[in-house]
Amino acid sequence: MKPLLSIKNLVKVYGKDTRALNGISLDFYPGEFIVVIGPSGAGKSTFIRCINRLVDPSEGELIFDGLHMEKLSGRKLRKQRAQIGMIFQHYNLVGRTNVIKNVLHGQLSNIPLYKSLLGLYPYEDKKEAVELLKKVGLEDQIYKRADELSGGQMQRVGICRAILQRPKLLLADEPIASLDPISANIVMQQLHTISIEKKLTCIVNLHQVDYAKKYATRIIGIKQGKVVFDGAPSQLTDEMVRNIYEGKESQMTLQAGNHPVSLAVGQNNE
Repeated sequence: MKPLLSIKNLVKVYGKDTRALNGISLDFYPGEFIVVIGPSGAGKSTFIRCINRLVDPSEGELIFDGLHMEKLSGRKLRKQRAQIGMIFQHYNLVGRTNVIKNVLHGQLSNIPLYKSLLGLYPYEDKKEAVELLKKVGLEDQIYKRADELSGGQMQRVGICRAILQRPKLLLADEPIASLDPISANIVMQQLHTISIEKKLTCIVNLHQVDYAKKYATRIIGIKQGKVVFDGAPSQLTDEMVRNIYEGKESQMTLQAGNHPVSLAVGQNNE
C-alpha cells in the first residue's frame, strides 16, 4: 500500500537556532487513526502545521497524495490544502454566525465568494451538514449562534466543518485540551467514529496518553523535535511514556475536579 503522506527529514528552525523539529521521517497510510503524543514544547503543533503548510518547514519533504507540499504555492497549494481538513484547539468558529453556517464554511474553498456571502450553498452540502450535525448530537443546535455553545459542542461543530470539506486527510491540533473529561471523551469518540466511517486518515495531537491508547491505531511519541516512539498502543509501555513526558508528567491526563481543564491550556504554542 502506498502512503497517503510521506514525510522525509522534516526540520523546522525558528529564529537562529531553535530547532522545533529535528529530522522527522514518517509514512502515514490510508485509514490510519494516528495520535501524536508528547509534552508542551515537544514540537507536536509545529509538526502538524507543517503538514498543511500553516507553518513552512525549514528542510525536508512533505509528499501528500503524490505531490510535494513543500514546493507548492498560490493556487496549487490552496487546491492541495483543500484535501486536508483541520480541527483546532480553540475551535476557530465564527461566534456570531449560526452552527450550520459554520459547518458550511468547510466548503468555502469550493464555491465562489459571492455565493458564500449570500449563503447560496448547494443543497447537497446543506443536507450533508445537517446529517453530520445529527451524527454528533447537535441537531437541536443547528440555528443557534456558535458562541452560545459549550466548548465540547463547539469542537463537534469544528469536526463537522472539517469533514464537510471532504478531505483525504484530517488533522486535529490538541482538540480536547480546552475541554473537561466528559466533553473530551464525547469529542474523541465522535472524531474517531466519523474518521472510521468516512475511511479518513486522521492525525491527532494529544497530551493525554489514556485517550491515545483508547482511540489510536498507531501512536507516535515526539520529544524535543524527534520521534522517540512509533508503534501500536499495546507496544507503548509505562517506561516509554515516562521517557516521553520526562519532567512534565502532569500534562499526561486531563484534570478532573475543580479545574476541569487540561494543564496544557494556554500553552497554545504546542
